[in-house]
Amino acid sequence: MIRMILECIRIMAIVLVFGAIMSGAAHWVFSSFGVQVNDSIAGLLISISVLILLFVWYRNKLQFSGFVKKGQKKLSKKVSTSLITLSIFMLVTAPMVG
Repeated sequence: MIRMILECIRIMAIVLVFGAIMSGAAHWVFSSFGVQVNDSIAGLLISISVLILLFVWYRNKLQFSGFVKKGQKKLSKKVSTSLITLSIFMLVTAPMVG
């Protein structure tokens, strides 16, 4: 039980820290090109794409170094590729939507 709680705290920390870094980097890149993506659908798309990338990263790498050791399984290559492609597509098209 305590391992599950620690793993949940670890997941929240990963999402908060790396999510903020990745979202900030994406917003900085877009603003350096003169595209404003704050407070729009584009900002939402960027956030969702960052969460998808974090999910793939966690499921394929980070879950194996955590507190819970049973029931671990990587995403299939096809699913990983599809999710990463979707995320990149969302990042590229975000300025066009917002």
